[in-house]
Amino acid sequence: MAIFLSLSPHLPPNPPQYPNPELKFPLPPTPKTVLIDTKTSKRDLITRVAPFLFISSLAFSCPTAQCLAEPLPTPKPLLSGIANTKSWFQFYGDGFSIRVPPQFEDVMEPEDFNSGLSLYGDKAKPKTFAARFASSDGSEVLSVVIRPTNQLKITFLEAKDVSDLGSLKQAAKIFVPGGSTIYSARTIKIKEEESFRTYYFYEFGRDEQHVAMVAAVNSGKAIIAGATAPQWKWDDDGVRLRSAAISLTVL
Repeated sequence: MAIFLSLSPHLPPNPPQYPNPELKFPLPPTPKTVLIDTKTSKRDLITRVAPFLFISSLAFSCPTAQCLAEPLPTPKPLLSGIANTKSWFQFYGDGFSIRVPPQFEDVMEPEDFNSGLSLYGDKAKPKTFAARFASSDGSEVLSVVIRPTNQLKITFLEAKDVSDLGSLKQAAKIFVPGGSTIYSARTIKIKEEESFRTYYFYEFGRDEQHVAMVAAVNSGKAIIAGATAPQWKWDDDGVRLRSAAISLTVL
């Protein structure tokens, strides 16, 4: 997801909403203010943002890796803020690891494994969370979902890299819900022992929620990490949420 060299904590302003249901790529104006009932339970908040979860700093998780990026659709500034996550707890799941922001709690529960909630549009309707963490008030959530790639895109060959699902722009139709406004998208290449592994990064907004997502593929399985929060909280917490999503590492 040399892109991560920009460590400025300032984030790009949120773009206006458009009536066209197609994905939007422009960057632009001010975020809306959203009020949340303080009486709302933590579980209710997590439930509200769950559909946006599923569906992921050079110093964060690949200190020796070479990261390359290419912007979409036209050259724009590099990611506006990445935090050093080396001191964060590192969660190891089935074929992946991810850094968890401080004070986030593990919120995996039996019913979460078959939530039936969709983050990525019609072609990807996840049923299983491979990992799920939330802030103390439940308004910010980090989750990981693993899906067979042949459920995301019909193919006779086993996908070995996310690029097998299409280009960064083509894959956005799989991973990003229709009607979303994309603020940023990047291709990240991480140097491994014998080759480079590709990660796709998307940051987008939809229905008052702001999402940072990273997707990768390994042996026919798509591993997708999503970090989400209300738009009004992104200015304060967007850097750490984006950093958590980008810390996704395929093992």
